[in-house]
Amino acid sequence: MSEIIEGQTHRRGRAWVTHLAEHGVYARGRTLRAAEANAAQGLELVGVSAEVTLIPVTPELETLRAADDTREQALRAAVHALALRRTTRRDIALATRAPAWQVKQILAEQAKKDYAQPPAEPGTTAEGTA
Repeated sequence: MSEIIEGQTHRRGRAWVTHLAEHGVYARGRTLRAAEANAAQGLELVGVSAEVTLIPVTPELETLRAADDTREQALRAAVHALALRRTTRRDIALATRAPAWQVKQILAEQAKKDYAQPPAEPGTTAEGTA
């Protein structure tokens, strides 16, 4: 079971319902885990052995995911700005209320990004002229 198949699932009444269109499989379950297990069993019936990951979809969950994305972008900007002011990682974590491991990860990703960019040639500006 090295293959992972992702699908969306919707709440219908008291059950989660999913349709894995590429395999022609419908599944339902009272819980997300039950719906995933039923989808995996349905895939086995059509000859596909794979792990199933279902993504619940409701308007409220979409709003929540958008808010999470916005917060993540704001956190990255704040960590970067504070790091430019030579703030310690511990102080950045306290100021942003983010776990220290997350601050360290963001700073490492930023450093990797900065290191990957080629240095500007002497005598040129961002527009490419002196």
